[in-house]
Amino acid sequence: MIVLDENNFETVIASQPVAMIDLWASWCGPCRMLSPTVDDIAAEYDGRVAVAKCNVDDNEQIAEKFGVRSIPTILFFKDGQLADKTVGLVSKQEIEAILNNLL
Repeated sequence: MIVLDENNFETVIASQPVAMIDLWASWCGPCRMLSPTVDDIAAEYDGRVAVAKCNVDDNEQIAEKFGVRSIPTILFFKDGQLADKTVGLVSKQEIEAILNNLL
């Protein structure tokens, strides 16, 4: 699992063919509920998708750049470009459908 911050965000996104970024905060209940799903996806898609987490409280500029108003938000990048996103607590199947479409 990659931990993203304002220093490495652009580098990680640009260097990966497909990346999934979980924007979260420690005080967010739905974020904590989604975390095991994100961990499962990271393990299952290892080597095919870069899965990362970004704490929005510590990295407000990233949240602002992508217009994140609610968390959890998952951003999906393909070839360095934002390709899709989800907002709120979503199922593993929804995330996998987006990832499989990008691969």
